[in-house]
Amino acid sequence: MKHFFLASILAGAMALPAYAADYTIIAPANPGGGWDQTARSLQTVMQQEGISGNVQVQNVPGAGGTIGLAQFASQQKGNPNALIVGGYVMVGAILTNKSPVTLKDVTPIARLTGEYEAIVVPAASEIKTMADLVEALKKDPGAVSWAGGSAGGTDHIAVGLIAKAAGVDPTKINYIAYSGGGEALAAILGSQVTAGISGYGEFEAQVKAGTLRLIAVSSGERLPGIDAPTLKESGLDVVVENWRMVAAAPGLTDEQKAAVSADVEKLAKSAGWQEVLKTKGWQDSYLAGDAFAAQLDKDVSATEGVLKDIGLVK
Repeated sequence: MKHFFLASILAGAMALPAYAADYTIIAPANPGGGWDQTARSLQTVMQQEGISGNVQVQNVPGAGGTIGLAQFASQQKGNPNALIVGGYVMVGAILTNKSPVTLKDVTPIARLTGEYEAIVVPAASEIKTMADLVEALKKDPGAVSWAGGSAGGTDHIAVGLIAKAAGVDPTKINYIAYSGGGEALAAILGSQVTAGISGYGEFEAQVKAGTLRLIAVSSGERLPGIDAPTLKESGLDVVVENWRMVAAAPGLTDEQKAAVSADVEKLAKSAGWQEVLKTKGWQDSYLAGDAFAAQLDKDVSATEGVLKDIGLVK
């Protein structure tokens, strides 16, 4: 009987899921925005798929993610259980804020998602189309206020490129940066700004409810299930895709980095993550390893060129 109970206990223990690690994920922005949504989606799927038994999310907002990045790099060195969400916005913010801490100070693991920009106006706005917005922009660039994410981020870059394509001096744009998607959304819904720009997922509920009017998207071709013309269709030669990534702490051993990479790959290929992508309207842009490192270097270089071109970086 004693042997039976011992065997039962061992069998029970072996039946328990073997979690790789308990992770803490830093979302370097306020709740409600794209990075926060990405971090919390990672949290949910990692736990649901049995990749990790306990995943916590911490918000460290400010300066386009560079405050959270600096804190992460200095406090989590060598910690294989710490992750940070980042992306194209952070690349621009590092350059515009002249951040001493860059993505070279952490361990990039993988690019996870891509998302095109959406341009919206309040439902009661006199602006009905992108052509109307461009007309107002040409008439008086400073009178057209744009609500978007951090200075130098994807939203800001897209507005600068729109202005340039419309023949307007990009340095004259009136761009109001918000560190959280919730704050920007409130400003747009309250008609405190002329227009808003962000990933479509952040506006989808309000667009479907009829409180926001979607006038353009920044994809090269029309997006399935989204009733809006592209910027190209509106006469503006602009295509912009935001992407989001996950990085680990600096100072990891090769074994630790490999373990984290394996967990992230499991997540990216899981049914739960594919469902999140579908629900959020995010593109699957998974890229890892040396291929991601090479693409990241290219993106940093290209972003610096764009920011200089539109006057955000000297």
